[in-house]
Amino acid sequence: MENVLKTLPVGVRKNLRKLGGDLRDARLRRRISTTVMAQRALISRTTLVKVEKGDPTVSLGIYATVLFVLGLGERLADLADVSHDRVGLQLEEEHLPKRIRQPGRRRKTESA
Repeated sequence: MENVLKTLPVGVRKNLRKLGGDLRDARLRRRISTTVMAQRALISRTTLVKVEKGDPTVSLGIYATVLFVLGLGERLADLADVSHDRVGLQLEEEHLPKRIRQPGRRRKTESA
């Protein structure tokens, strides 16, 4: 795991730690013990502890399952939703055509 942490950008590590902490807080607010949470997510308590620490070696599927168990799973689908992609939408807008020609209309040529 040491090597994985060294290769991750600082922002990624920070966001994973925040996600893990937020998941832990959500579990505690729901008064769910680590044993029950791990059972519901079909993972070990050790893996749950890793999730709640934001461990990058835990699979995305496990994070998704924990979110689902907490009732937060639908938000995962919105992470990369096009409506939240400001940069992508801006780039797309820059390449919009300046005008639209009607189909079926041809330009007159001077071949007559």
